[in-house]
Amino acid sequence: MKKIFLFIVLGLLLSCKQTISKTDLNNLNGYWEIEKVELPDGDKKEYKVNETIDFFKIKDGKGFRKKVMPQLDGTYLTNDIQEDIVIAVKDGDATIKYKTTYASWNEEIIELTKDKLVIKNQQDFEYHYKRPVKFSIK
Repeated sequence: MKKIFLFIVLGLLLSCKQTISKTDLNNLNGYWEIEKVELPDGDKKEYKVNETIDFFKIKDGKGFRKKVMPQLDGTYLTNDIQEDIVIAVKDGDATIKYKTTYASWNEEIIELTKDKLVIKNQQDFEYHYKRPVKFSIK
């Protein structure tokens, strides 16, 4: 009985990760706002207000990520700094490979829908993103 229970629990844990296809990568394009970060020890850091938002532009598995600053009129301030990225998809696992003049690193896409993005870095930090809501003074 214990073995069956352990098998079921392991199956549930392994099924939490989404299988990512190349067509799913189209959902990555656009603006993403950090919602929370889950640390390997179980602690969480919530983000209520974000001064910067990530902008992804991907085509055929290549593109870039940029930090942009939302403005009160609904526009974004940007600069020329960006991280070049290549996305590798293999057996349902997707890895974002970042490269700048100064560094390179990888992050794994855990979940990707049109409204939700979860990525895990090499230190096992999970970053949870949502689509930003434009500011309005109505």
